[in-house]
Amino acid sequence: MLGKVEICGVNTSKLKTLKNEEMMELLRRSKQGDEDARQRLVEGNLRLVLSVIQKFIGRGENPDDLFQVGCIGLLKAIKNFDETKLVRFSTYGVPMIAGEIRRYLRDNSTIRVSRSVRDTAYKVLQCKEQMMAEQNREPSMEEIAKRLELPLEEVTYAMDAISLPVSLFEPVYSDGGDPLTVMDQVRDEKNTDERWVERIALREAMARLNPREKHILALRFYDGKTQMEVAGEVGISQAQVSRLEKNALNTIRRAITS
Repeated sequence: MLGKVEICGVNTSKLKTLKNEEMMELLRRSKQGDEDARQRLVEGNLRLVLSVIQKFIGRGENPDDLFQVGCIGLLKAIKNFDETKLVRFSTYGVPMIAGEIRRYLRDNSTIRVSRSVRDTAYKVLQCKEQMMAEQNREPSMEEIAKRLELPLEEVTYAMDAISLPVSLFEPVYSDGGDPLTVMDQVRDEKNTDERWVERIALREAMARLNPREKHILALRFYDGKTQMEVAGEVGISQAQVSRLEKNALNTIRRAITS
């Protein structure tokens, strides 16, 4: 992508740019139905589309397809932008273009989401775009949930469910050497060195118990049975179960701390 010059028949090295004053004038004319102004707006903002799709490259999608979808987002931004607000068009257009691309990627994802969750997510996205057009800023999840009269948890869950998966090997930073990937930033809370040593120590401590003690501990802490239930299953008194359990736990404690 970085070395690609032509996308969808457009020579990206010769894309035009518009000054802010020219942009505002073309936007006003476009709202009045001037098709030539609308065409010039599209051509003058293709660099904006190109810059947005860069962040989506590397997910297996054709750059030409992403560029076309981004142009759809650009057209929506041109149609909905309120030129009377004191905000640059790019500030409004970038989220609109990115949102259109994310929607396309979600619809073409191999991960299937239930219809009800997807419908909720689309309502959230539509509400988000409407609120952005009204406020010229991105609304919070709390504001969207309030507008839709939905629980915040439901809104958040719907958006999480349709979010795009990220490869563990996707680069997030590079200073010219080996890139830093998502995997490098994910901490494994389960398989740390400390947990690994603890599991070895526990395994060795358990090996010191006799079969009856192991059985009682399994019934108590794996199956979750009471001492009375264990006593009935093993065929001994509850007091004996309590004593054997206490002795087994002390044996394990001494083995781990010694």
